[in-house]
This record gives sequence, C-alpha cells and structure tokens, in this order.
Amino acid sequence: MFFNSRRSTVHATHGMVATSQPLAAMAGVRILMAGGNAVDAAVATAATLNVVEPMSTGVGGDVFALIWKAKRRDVVALNGSGRAPMAASIDELRGQGRSRMPAFGPYSVSVPGTVHGWEVLLESEGTLTLADALEPAINYAENGFPVSDIIAYQWQQQEEKLAALPSGQELLTNGRAPREGEMMRLPTLANTLRTVAEGGSEGFYNGPIATAMASFVQEQGGWLAEDDLAAHHSDWDDPIKTDYRGVTCWECPPNGQGIIALEALNITEGFDIAGMGQQSADRYHYLIEATRLGFADAFEYLADPRCVDVPVEMWTSKKYADGRRSLIDPNTAMQTAPYGKMVPGSDTVYISVIDGDGNACSLINSVFTNFGSGLVAPGTGVVLHNRASLFELDPEHPNALAGGKRPFHTIIPAMATRDGELWLSYGVMGGFMQPQGHLQVISNMVDFGMDSQAALDALRFQVVGDSVWLEGDVSSDVVTELHRRGHRVNVMHGPGRGGAGGMGGGQAISRDPESGVLSGGSEPRKDGAAIGW
Repeated sequence: MFFNSRRSTVHATHGMVATSQPLAAMAGVRILMAGGNAVDAAVATAATLNVVEPMSTGVGGDVFALIWKAKRRDVVALNGSGRAPMAASIDELRGQGRSRMPAFGPYSVSVPGTVHGWEVLLESEGTLTLADALEPAINYAENGFPVSDIIAYQWQQQEEKLAALPSGQELLTNGRAPREGEMMRLPTLANTLRTVAEGGSEGFYNGPIATAMASFVQEQGGWLAEDDLAAHHSDWDDPIKTDYRGVTCWECPPNGQGIIALEALNITEGFDIAGMGQQSADRYHYLIEATRLGFADAFEYLADPRCVDVPVEMWTSKKYADGRRSLIDPNTAMQTAPYGKMVPGSDTVYISVIDGDGNACSLINSVFTNFGSGLVAPGTGVVLHNRASLFELDPEHPNALAGGKRPFHTIIPAMATRDGELWLSYGVMGGFMQPQGHLQVISNMVDFGMDSQAALDALRFQVVGDSVWLEGDVSSDVVTELHRRGHRVNVMHGPGRGGAGGMGGGQAISRDPESGVLSGGSEPRKDGAAIGW
C-alpha cells in the first residue's frame, strides 16, 4: 500500500533538484541551467529554503553533505555542525535541578554551522561565489513569496513559540503566521543574507550579526559568546559505508546518526525481505526490530569522535550485525531493545541534486525542531537552532555536554553507489525518523525494485522509543499481527502532520550510468517537488 500522492517519477538528463518546496527546487534548477554544478545548486536551494521554509532550516542551524565527484568516482563528506559554547556547564544545569538538557531556550543553542559549511562547499567543490548562490534567497526575502500549504500549517503551529519574545515577530505578519497562498516578506533576514553575500562567512561569525546572536543568547541566560562564533569551522570527513545486497550505502560519520541506518541495513540483510512482501507484518517486524537495535547502540555510543572514542569500525561490521540479528525473535518483539557491547576503537530540510555531468550533492540543513530554540536574534531574522538539547548531562556518557564539543546529531544525507557508479542521492528528513527512513527507502528500492517516487510513496513506520507508529492506510491485519507479536503499535492518520511528529520528508534522485537519465521523486507528505531539465 502507498501514500496516495498521485505523483509520477520525474525524468531528465541535464540535471535535477528534489527538495521540500517548489520555489527552492526551481532556484536550484535555475543554477543548473545557468551552468552551475550540483554543489552550487544545492547551496542555492538550501539558502532559498531558509526563506520559504524558515521553521525548518536556516543560517542559524547546521549542515551536512555528501558529494559524489563524477570524474574521481568517489564520495566525500562535510560536517558543518557547530559545537557547544565553551562556557557550557553540566554543573550549572545540575545546580538548577535539571537532569536533562532543556529542549528549547538559551541553553539549547550551539554554534550555528550552516554559513561556513555553505562557503566551504562552494570554495572546494562549487563554481559559484556565495553571493551568487544566495541571490535567489535574498530576492524572495526582500520581495516576498507565496506560502505553500504544509509550510503554512507548520508555521501556524509555532505562533506561540515565535510570539514569546519580541524578536520572534520578525517571522510573523501582524503578530500571526502567514496563511497558505499569502505573500510573506522577511526583510531582516534579507539584510542578514545580503551581509553574508557581501562579506562571506566572516560577515556572519564576526561583526554585528555575531554580536547580535551572542548578546541575545546571553541576555536570555545562555552561554553562546562571540568567541565561540569566531572559532567555528567545518570539517571534511571520510564517509562511512556498508554493502546491502550489492548496493554500497554511504553516510556521514558520527557525530551524525547515519551509522544507525548502516547497522540496521547490516542486520536486515540477513533476512529474506523480498520474499516477505513489501507491506507484510513480517517485513515490518524485522525492520522495526533492526531499527530499535540501531537506536539502542546510538544512545549508548554515538558522540563527537573528535572528543571521545566512537567504535565506528566495529559498529559498521557485518560480524557485529550478526550478533545483533541473533537477538531478533521472528514471533515476539523485544520488550526493550538492548545496546550491544562494543570496545571503543576508531525538523530539517533535505536537498538532492545531480547535475548533467553526473556530479551529485546530498545535503541536509536544519534548525532541529520547528523554529529551533525559539530564539530569533533581534534585527537579524536568524532562528537559532536547539541542537545542544541533544547532549547528555551524565558526565560519564560519551555524549556528555562539554564546551567545544559537537552533540549527537540527527541530520544525515545519504548516497548509494552500484559497481563503482553513482546510483542514488537521497535523504529523509525528520529528527530520529531519518535513519529509519533511509532503511525503508533502500529496502523499497533494492528488495522490491521500486523507483524513486514509489519508494517515497510507500507506507512507513517510525520507531519512537519502544513503541512504533504506522501510517493510517496500513492493513488492519498487519496492525493486529504486530500487536500479537508484542509491538506497541500506534496508528497515525493524515499526511504525517500528527502522531509522533510525522513520517519524515524524503527526496531521492537515481541515475542510470549508461544513459545518464535521472529519475527523481519528492516526498508526497510535504509541499516539495523534483524538477529536472
């Protein structure tokens, strides 16, 4: 069964962009048509999404990317996530009686990494200047854009959050969120983007914008300082990978959670998923259990590998997956998924772009939850993300809060290659939905031969703790059988707007290496589009 999108797969040869808002997708396509490459288009699209989908992404958040370089036939990874302020203190929060990081507010703000990430991507792999890439976003912010359906709904759900402080009014119109089809302008954000266009990342991390962000967070009681912003830098990483039935699946390494998807794929590979049927209770059962085991390990071991040992090599090994797979009972769900024993060793927007030369950029940009921390730096239009909320306050935990450390991160772009050639650039947005979305999309395409759009249309599950959410169109027989096996099942009705926070927002573009034909799909539960030429 499928989510009823009535969308057809989009085919093209010269280039394609898939993302969660059509105006942003078109901004990227225009870059491709003018001669830009996949990285140029991805950054332009991401910047435009900052304007047309500001609750999900922006310069106040973080960015990760995977890039396929066609001439070299390899994948590189960029970590553009920020670090905790140097003044961050477990003792301070414990002294306030807190046992967990605050989900919102000033303590949840870490350094925004997006702007430097965009700049590094363009300087290393692009052909445009940052000013050129920001031009479409600046135009929409200054002159206005009509707000799309689901984005309008999400904006309205956050009116109270934005209205809590005066600066949040910069992202409202007459004190309220815009309605569908209503024109919206964001002049203060336009000024910030223009400053970045003129001064590069230096204009964001030093000077008046940096002062405004740091001063505001400190006025609200938080730690972010101008020195934290000035010290920020992105990092190039070697991506991590695994093989799934002849397809090589690539993810960014920790501090991102892509390693969960790789572990779950390794576990799942040991079962005859294709023989079970795409919407069978058996397939749901095995994929759910594999996902739960992956998350159990992540919550125990995932952290910033530049600050603590993260056992990446063991974690991604087939041998380790064999042991984890043995815990899955075909007839009974685990009451609580246990983490494995490893010895240490070595809301969001997603954009997929493939250009006519076969280069690809899988990029994800986020302020975490809708409108992030709820703090909008006055006079800037910058929504500060709440990524630091994912730190732990247990000083012995690998992901313990510490100044200069990156937190456990949910945003993860993905790619897949076949026989050494690019096959798929894809991602699924949505917090902890992301690795389980990757698992389901790859299974749909590899095990069941679906194309990009069909793989996104297919009904999904989402594991939340020891419970699981299913979409409302799933067969009642499947729900009954999963209940019988001991799964704590909830059913979500509607287009991913309720329940556990939605079933994510995916985009996928595949490439035929012989013909060069690109085949793109866009999330049917969102406003987006795949556009090619």
